[in-house]
Amino acid sequence: MTVFGTRPEVIKMGPVVAEIEKYPDILQSIIVSTGQHRQMLDQVLKIFNLRPHYDLDIMRSSQSLAQIVNRSLHGLETVIAREKPDLLLVQGDTSTVFAAALAAFYARVPVGHVEAGLRTGDRTRPFPEEINRRLAGVLADLHFAPTLRSVQNLMAEGYSRHNIFLTGNTVIDSLIEVTKREFDLADAGINLVPGKKTILVTVHRRESLGEPMRNICQAIKAVALKYSDSVQVVLPVHKNPAVRQVVREVLAGTGNISLIEPLDYEPFIHLMKASYLILTDSGGVQEEAPSLGKPVLVLREKTERPEAVEAGAVKLVGVSEYAIFQQTSDLLDNKDNYRAMIKPINPYGDGLASQRIVKVILRHFGFIDKKPEEFAVK
Repeated sequence: MTVFGTRPEVIKMGPVVAEIEKYPDILQSIIVSTGQHRQMLDQVLKIFNLRPHYDLDIMRSSQSLAQIVNRSLHGLETVIAREKPDLLLVQGDTSTVFAAALAAFYARVPVGHVEAGLRTGDRTRPFPEEINRRLAGVLADLHFAPTLRSVQNLMAEGYSRHNIFLTGNTVIDSLIEVTKREFDLADAGINLVPGKKTILVTVHRRESLGEPMRNICQAIKAVALKYSDSVQVVLPVHKNPAVRQVVREVLAGTGNISLIEPLDYEPFIHLMKASYLILTDSGGVQEEAPSLGKPVLVLREKTERPEAVEAGAVKLVGVSEYAIFQQTSDLLDNKDNYRAMIKPINPYGDGLASQRIVKVILRHFGFIDKKPEEFAVK
């Protein structure tokens, strides 16, 4: 049983489900959506051709974290009791992940955690994701770690090395597949001005709401005004009303800033490819953009994805208006500093993570004898 509730979970779990379904004689795939992010979730289900067997439809306007977990637990209890899965898979660090892992534990169903072991070391950053992934780790039986750093984090917390598997990150599996496809951004209503450098911005994190979000937007506006002749900013505005209000208050009406609706996964990847520079508080973008050779400035105080920072493709700049403005200006003005960040790197995988995960599952059920370390990331 695979459980997801948000767009990033589908992007990263889609290739795993596809790999599972290559073994119909021995593995039955049951897909469950909690519907935690209704509209943005439905976008990517179509791209990965996923049709949930169960849709819990928990989405409510302005729902609290407790309500998300409560509704997910209630719905999953019924589904798990009906289907009696031999293994339940979750991905990442959303409230859906925590609720699904807990529901499976209550039903004595083993849990596999995809993208296990990410840590910032601060329980409140990102909020609530850091706690969600730690709690999922406590409940998991199989830990699918994307990087060696994640393996080390899990071992430092006392998890058995025999239950930790170095697989790479499945986001790269999806990225490689989508970038192979031809796509015209004009078909998605995105018309970039020839000759201008495109800065792509995404902001949505709960800990960024309020003053940090306003600081981010003011910095972006300052950059847009300073480089009005040479830069265009594209910002897909997250559906969260608290995000939309601040973004529109500060940025609406600025001539070279385009505020657009959230994009489907495919046009978003191709917009990243067309961008000169990316500013984001997203976790997934920190993994995807370095593979495309795009510099990333992370609008957060801490990151659980230090590998690309250490490789020089990502910089952690925080949420200070001054710092964001200065760091962005530096990459626009200093060609040497920009070039130092644009070498395509793949610290998060080689596109084979889903295959490795399913091989671990097959071995877990006794269908193959191959030792996990023999198909781990080298």
